[in-house]
Amino acid sequence: MDGIEEVKARLSIEDVISEYVQLKRAGRNFKGLSPFTSERTPSFVVSPEKQIWHDFSSGKGGNMFSFVMEMEGLDFKGALEHLARKAGVDLDRYRTHSRGGGPNKERLHELLELATKFYQVQFSNNRVALAYVFKKRQFTKETALAWRLGYSPNNGTALVDFLKTRGFTADEMRQAGVTSQRRTGLWDMFRGRLMVPLCDPQGRVIGFTARLLTDDKNAPKYINTPQTVLYDKSRHVFGLHHAKEGIRKSKFVVVTEGNLDVIASHQAGVKQTIAVAGTALTEQHLKALSRFTGDIRLCFDADRAGVAATERAIPLAGKIGVSLSVIDIPSGKDPDELIRHDPAVWHETITKHRYALDWLMDRYARQLDLTSAQGKREYSDILLPIVRRLSDPVEQDHYMAAIAAATDTSRQALTAKLEKTPADAPKIVRQRRELPPIDKQSAEDAKAEEHFMTLLLMQPLLRPYAAPIELEMLGRDESRQLLLFLREHPDFAGRPSDAIDLLRPLADYVKILGLQYEELYQDLDSTELQYEVARLAARHIEKYVKQQKVALAAQLETADEATTQALLTRAAQLDALLRQTKGGI
Repeated sequence: MDGIEEVKARLSIEDVISEYVQLKRAGRNFKGLSPFTSERTPSFVVSPEKQIWHDFSSGKGGNMFSFVMEMEGLDFKGALEHLARKAGVDLDRYRTHSRGGGPNKERLHELLELATKFYQVQFSNNRVALAYVFKKRQFTKETALAWRLGYSPNNGTALVDFLKTRGFTADEMRQAGVTSQRRTGLWDMFRGRLMVPLCDPQGRVIGFTARLLTDDKNAPKYINTPQTVLYDKSRHVFGLHHAKEGIRKSKFVVVTEGNLDVIASHQAGVKQTIAVAGTALTEQHLKALSRFTGDIRLCFDADRAGVAATERAIPLAGKIGVSLSVIDIPSGKDPDELIRHDPAVWHETITKHRYALDWLMDRYARQLDLTSAQGKREYSDILLPIVRRLSDPVEQDHYMAAIAAATDTSRQALTAKLEKTPADAPKIVRQRRELPPIDKQSAEDAKAEEHFMTLLLMQPLLRPYAAPIELEMLGRDESRQLLLFLREHPDFAGRPSDAIDLLRPLADYVKILGLQYEELYQDLDSTELQYEVARLAARHIEKYVKQQKVALAAQLETADEATTQALLTRAAQLDALLRQTKGGI
């Protein structure tokens, strides 16, 4: 990972843009008023999932760097430095690395991938680990392979010795978090444990969580890779690389406490399940999940730690703009126990969720005596700080009324207490620089071109409409490159995720086209799509013919007889192209 990727990993595009534009969630995306035009209806869209923005009123779009470049009048280097300071990323560290110093992240990824394969081989030969996984946990062989479960030998230096034979140094092993230093030298960090790889959203191994397989009261049941340049527990979401598609399809995510709970849930068919480190649900976790869904359901133990985590997460969810709810598991079981008992009940349980603050109010109402002054004080002491930090005034008013009703207290008394409750500092929207006026005709031309390329990318059956389009009819270099690609790959399915791999230099452009399709075209039938692509093709050709004729007229003024005949022939060709186009719509 280079400095650019580190900045993108630490910052979410919606947070960067919300310093300039007031955003509101709209399904999986955010919307706001264009900062470039004086529109009154929101057409500025931010996609957390794709990490892009697009302004439908001006035709502008891109990633967080291009947005800052637009708003602050910076070049790319300036925007990178601006966002790096905001993210707390030391770009000098990456410049040093390019000269041969600092951790080599690619080498660390290679080391951890090799360690994973080593642990998998050891697992296949260890009876205790096999029995725990297949008999006690009832995981299938397919599940063990999919999640790359392994076993760490208990002889002290098995992994260290193996990695040395593959050319890795002691420093690289320490940087990857797989070793510990003892008086006798370097030892394996994990020994005699079931190994569960921790992966980034792309599926690359960044660390491990390791479960003890013996009854040793003096040893922790679980230990994780320590903080490294690759693994940060406050940001890592376990299982996200497997869960992404399930989250998109179901439009919600289930957050559990245990990594093995996640694996059991996926095996049972509930693939929209992930975990964080214990119950330490952070703002970074919620932001990462919000890129895929606005419906987040917590399935934590109903102990003090689980309740405290829910209390902390409610205002964070409000700040980010996601809906947070709680799943209660029947009979106090954890997900893994419930799934082993009856997977069908788990499928049903995840649909029975309650909005988190309602769940919290009911829980404390059962625990406290709300007929006593002390109970009312404790109840309001717990809930008012949470209500105070809710970002929506209507929601805040609703819960003030609910607390007043639950405690049989006047709204005036609660309001007075609320005003004394500390609140987070209000978010300040940055004052943007004066932006240059936009040429309306150029903006309309840019939008028409992007809409045309959107339909060609996402609907292969519409590509014949592009047959008369010449490359010079398109204004953007990205459009020309994409048209060439589609002509070379006529059967390309049109999925943006595939296109990103095949067209890596055009990744952001392709993401923008995918976003436009979702916003503008995905609900139209085939007839409407055909009419729209034909209209856009005709628009491009008419514009091109008009420009060419203006140029021909200028050349005719000074042309000799032979040249004049050639120019007239070209004009006739343009007229024929125009007639053909008008006849096709």
